Amino acid sequence: MNITQLKYVIETAGSSSMREASTKLYITQPALSSSIRELEEELGIVIFERTNKGISVTDDGREFLNYAKKAVGQYEILEDRYLLNNGIKEMFSVSTQHYNFAIKAFTDVIKKVNPKKYIFSIHETKTKEVLDDVGSLKSEVGIISFSGSNEALIKKFFRDYQLEFSPLMKRDTYVYVWKNHIFADRKEISIEEMSDFPCVSFDQSSDGNFYLTEEAMADYSFDKMIKSDDRATTMEIIAELGGYSVGSGMLSKDDSILQGLVAIKMKEEDPLTIGYITRKGSILSKYGEEYIKELSKYNEL
Repeated sequence: MNITQLKYVIETAGSSSMREASTKLYITQPALSSSIRELEEELGIVIFERTNKGISVTDDGREFLNYAKKAVGQYEILEDRYLLNNGIKEMFSVSTQHYNFAIKAFTDVIKKVNPKKYIFSIHETKTKEVLDDVGSLKSEVGIISFSGSNEALIKKFFRDYQLEFSPLMKRDTYVYVWKNHIFADRKEISIEEMSDFPCVSFDQSSDGNFYLTEEAMADYSFDKMIKSDDRATTMEIIAELGGYSVGSGMLSKDDSILQGLVAIKMKEEDPLTIGYITRKGSILSKYGEEYIKELSKYNEL
């Protein structure tokens, strides 16, 4: 077993077929199939079920995939630190759900510390990837939220990934609509009143795990739902279709993408708890410590 085989498995699991995976990996399909079969024989498990319709991950494969992602994540950290940069440049990484204050805190750290040479990363991404990134130490700090609808599940992930959660704020639930929406001047609205319009939600995973949503009302059955994984696309859909999204009510005046949005208090209550996560027992870099200091400026609890 080697790191290349692990990368092959991860890429194949995210593809619909061996052909697609081999194209992404720039190797031949027979070479990819042979490498994965050799790994399966070595491990004594079947990672992929192969049929005429394509491939699917087995139960054993899902368990192995979880460990493989962590191993590759750790390898990439070492590779970035020692092989690619020879330890010359400062390194720091954050993973976050879609919150502007997380980005502002990140840029404020760079302005404050102003290192001479650095490679800093901020990943605005899906809930599961925030958990994965901090759990594997790909990122030192993650910004994440949960509501009453998915609190139990998220806290289970905290335990499974050995993460510590520090709350920063608890926010009421709001509906975001475009400024020319028929309800834009409302101070309060119910979710039922919005039923004629599509709700736009951040797409969280390939298997549509709605309970990993970063929005409130995770257990509500929306009549019309559009999933998007890009903020600019989400805003355009909301503007063009009279749609809406559910959020915390925090709209940054400095974010040009959000300039056309209006926040309306939702009558239903499912408040979001927003905070940051770190890996238990990990020692933060000076940039991680400074980032948490910046985050503390947004502490409302």
